[in-house]
Amino acid sequence: MYIVNHRTIFFIITGLLLAVAIGAITVFGLPLSIDFTGGSLVEVTYTAARPDVTTVQKELAPLSLGEISVRQSGTNGITLRSRTLTPTEHQAVLTALAEGGTTKLTEDRFTSVGPSLGSELGTKAIWALVAVIAAIVLYIAWAFRRVSKPVSSWVYGLIVIAILVHDIVIPTGFYAILCHFTGAQVDSLFVVALLAILGYSVNDTIVIFDRIREHLNHNAHAHIKESFDVTVGKSITETLGRSINTSLTVVLALLALVFVGASATINFAIVILVGVIAGTYSSILLAAPLLIPLATVFAKDVQVASKKKK
Repeated sequence: MYIVNHRTIFFIITGLLLAVAIGAITVFGLPLSIDFTGGSLVEVTYTAARPDVTTVQKELAPLSLGEISVRQSGTNGITLRSRTLTPTEHQAVLTALAEGGTTKLTEDRFTSVGPSLGSELGTKAIWALVAVIAAIVLYIAWAFRRVSKPVSSWVYGLIVIAILVHDIVIPTGFYAILCHFTGAQVDSLFVVALLAILGYSVNDTIVIFDRIREHLNHNAHAHIKESFDVTVGKSITETLGRSINTSLTVVLALLALVFVGASATINFAIVILVGVIAGTYSSILLAAPLLIPLATVFAKDVQVASKKKK
């Protein structure tokens, strides 16, 4: 019952976290990678000492590539992002990165995406997120269709929308901060991470909601009178250990990916890690407790409607 009785504190903390996340997104923005804007990505690793970024930029300047981004990656790598390169420009870039052939390097990756394809991928990514959220809400409204007191089944779906928004905004805001300080960019893996977070978060929330539904059905059939906040608090307590243990195992696996995984998937693992933590927090401390004030509102509406009928 501790969580239910102190839900106002958790609501305030959530508001502060969302404010910070939205502020980070607004101030820092989310730099899009070539997956969405189009362009070329070149990643190389030097077999000897890596030249500094300033030296690399001077070598690339005569090629007239327009606006470029040169950043160090790993212990001996360089990552270059630019407009779409032709085969001739690609070879010229490799020569420049090798300082005219005086430095040995290995090309790890070369990717080119056209502007139209990048725009199409961005549109599809947005629709994918919208479709997943809509499908989840419809499923929950259907699954809880027989639960109508003290709140309608659609209220469960609306709360899930609010929780999903929370679980998307928090890691997105964190990633905006990460992009600002490390030069990371939003790519297709970031979208995949958000979709994975949506699935994980709603699974945890449904477990608690389902336990609430079981208690409501049992109380109705057994003619047990129990206040709704007691039912919600009891349901959270009964599922608390399961939720924490499941999240902990996922967090440990993601920490392994962050610290010993490939560099290409580190940001992906970080986003999911933040999302899992936010999802666990929201499922336990937000989703079910939100039912209580909504139940109070619905009860008042029912009383008002009944008085009008009389």
